[in-house]
Amino acid sequence: MNKVSVTRLVSIVLTLVALVPASASAADAFVGPPAIIPGGDPASAQFIGPKLVAAFEILDTQVPPGERAQLEWHASSSLAGSEMASPVLVAHGERPGPVLCLVAGMHGDELNSVEIVRRVANAVDPSDFGGTLVAIPVVNLFGYLRNSRYLPDRRDLNRFFPGTPHGSIASRIAYGLFTGVIRHCDAVVDLHTGSFARRNLPQVRADLSRDAVGELARSFGATAVLHSRGARGMLRTAASEVDIPTVTFEVGGPGELEPGEIAHGEQALQTVLHKLGMTRHSPTWDESRPVFYESSWIRSDVSGLLLSHVALGDQVEAKQLLGVVIDPISNTERKLVSPAAGTIIGMARNQVVLPGFAVFHLGGETSEQHAVREARKGSPGVLDEDGRRLDEDSDARALDDELDGD
Repeated sequence: MNKVSVTRLVSIVLTLVALVPASASAADAFVGPPAIIPGGDPASAQFIGPKLVAAFEILDTQVPPGERAQLEWHASSSLAGSEMASPVLVAHGERPGPVLCLVAGMHGDELNSVEIVRRVANAVDPSDFGGTLVAIPVVNLFGYLRNSRYLPDRRDLNRFFPGTPHGSIASRIAYGLFTGVIRHCDAVVDLHTGSFARRNLPQVRADLSRDAVGELARSFGATAVLHSRGARGMLRTAASEVDIPTVTFEVGGPGELEPGEIAHGEQALQTVLHKLGMTRHSPTWDESRPVFYESSWIRSDVSGLLLSHVALGDQVEAKQLLGVVIDPISNTERKLVSPAAGTIIGMARNQVVLPGFAVFHLGGETSEQHAVREARKGSPGVLDEDGRRLDEDSDARALDDELDGD
């Protein structure tokens, strides 16, 4: 070591000694690693640098960042006394982000929803993903195994959330799902199809009076959006009430797989992932904006055989012939005409219909601002197929409450 180097080293040591308080002991003079300041502490809100992602904990399991896992959610004891386990697919990203839950198969015959969620979950690459995706392809295993909308006791599972641990089987399943899975999520998409041999144009139903719900509803790309306050007992109602934004995503009809509708549903959910900052690339749409609708049902006043003259998604004019109801007994036909111009956003398959049966769901395009304004005024929104507002409680649910103490 030359003389200049020695002189420089001595100068540095003297400078460090001068920084130590006069009252400090020899141990205090030790110069070790610098103290962690807030900007260097990953746990601090003032942390500077890439966030560190912790393991995601759900269903008594920790999923490390950058990995996926297939877990089991035990809905309830089966009729034979053994446990029935629904698969829960978890993809936990290496980048920070929200926890999004996709729920399908709430009604056992809604097969489009099952396949859409399966495809989206399998396409996620956790090593290049922000946040966490939790996907349940089949919630209602009882109904799925029987190709039935309902549980074995004929109850509709989507009328019992958030559920209770001591009520009917529906209440217990709802409680288990809500506490074991939904409560761990930041947002939820509940996928469905039309009911009772009806098909729905891909559409988001959401309570647009809630800002966070409205923001989630706008994330589905070029997809129809309808305001619907929702019924007591529905998953999206119960979750939204505990500040977990939730929407219903209706795609196609029950009982079969429809490739076109499944493709739209998959693309829409990939767009949601991008809008939430979970993926880097957004799917391409011919029209990127959502379309907001007000809607009404066109019903048959007679019984007979329905024969439609229009298709799902068709734009129709006022007084246009939509179909006929044929009575083979009296050999007569009754016409069904559109009361106004609009788009067919839902319709029944050709089948036997009874008086009052909801045949065509007619949507009239409106602005997002108008839809939100009406929602905030208290409009309940969409009428269901039975003619009730979706916020009305059915007699069946009231009876369930009385019997089960839910």
